[in-house]
Amino acid sequence: MQTEFTEDQEQFREVVARFLQDKSTPLSVREMMASEAGYDKDVWRQLCEEVGVAGTHIPEAFGGFGFGSIELGVVAEEMGKHLYCGPFFSSSVMAAYALLNIANDSSKVKLLPDIAVGKTLATLVLDSLNSPEAVGRQLVVANNSLSGTAAMVLDAHVADLFVIVARAETGLGLYTIHAGAEGVSVDLLETIDQTRKVSRVSFKNATVERIGHVNSESLDRTWDHICVVLAHEMIGGAQHLLETTIDYTKLRYQFGRPIGSFQGLKHRCADLLMEVEIAKAATHHAARCLDAGEGEAYAASMAKALAADTYMKAAREAIQLRGGIGFTWEEDTQLWFKRAKSSEVLMGTPAIHRERMISMMEQQS
Repeated sequence: MQTEFTEDQEQFREVVARFLQDKSTPLSVREMMASEAGYDKDVWRQLCEEVGVAGTHIPEAFGGFGFGSIELGVVAEEMGKHLYCGPFFSSSVMAAYALLNIANDSSKVKLLPDIAVGKTLATLVLDSLNSPEAVGRQLVVANNSLSGTAAMVLDAHVADLFVIVARAETGLGLYTIHAGAEGVSVDLLETIDQTRKVSRVSFKNATVERIGHVNSESLDRTWDHICVVLAHEMIGGAQHLLETTIDYTKLRYQFGRPIGSFQGLKHRCADLLMEVEIAKAATHHAARCLDAGEGEAYAASMAKALAADTYMKAAREAIQLRGGIGFTWEEDTQLWFKRAKSSEVLMGTPAIHRERMISMMEQQS
């Protein structure tokens, strides 16, 4: 199993980082938050055409570059650092992994190439974002007619294609329907984190196409892949908060000296550094387990739980160590705090993932 990043992977990281440093500044993030679409179409096109991030992990047979979870994690980590606002996570990660793990071959050939180049924006519609076991209770299919509501769907308001997990008489299935089809309604929600747009999607006798059968194994595998990418994004955000907070403590003077020279603040920054490094190690390990097809079955949940806790701690410390300005709208730290809070509960809270870990350990023993 790979234990270190290769030279090519590090160069890929530098390319993505340089692009996002230029295109995803705090000012542009605020502009995207205020816009209805929530992302810049030109920047997304450049990301797909010039950097190729949308098809990073999609096999070459389906129009992608054929890399794995490690390279995809590199992209997500840099996006977390720079708080990129766009449909990457919903389309290239959530929807693409559902298609890769569950859809039949003909549907993969039909749908994945356009997703891999960013031409089609897809999103995964789940009626629960808490755990795989809770999926399939609200969305029901009868005679290819779908009814029900998904309370939270990422980037549904700009999606071209909905990839849906719903329950039929024969069990869970994977279905697709195009945005704007009859019987589909999308309501954009006002949430704490406007850097990631969320909508409520309702279906009323909407005609869908079945493209795959969902079993517990394929749903768990899809969940793990998504959670590991999300964990990478969170450790990227935590790393950004750690670095900017340390920089701030070097510049802010109190009693004639930098506040970073005070023993108490040094200890807090050192503790945060250790937690970020531990979460980073767990997340990188989970990605390598997925690519190698071996390792602990609970690695993805461990990474998600650790990354979520660490991101929230980094966000709280970043605000507190900035004192009075830390929580103000003008200070950029609050943008990462809100993303940390929304990511903490997305795809399951740390408590849910720790329960999932225990369950997996019991099954292995």
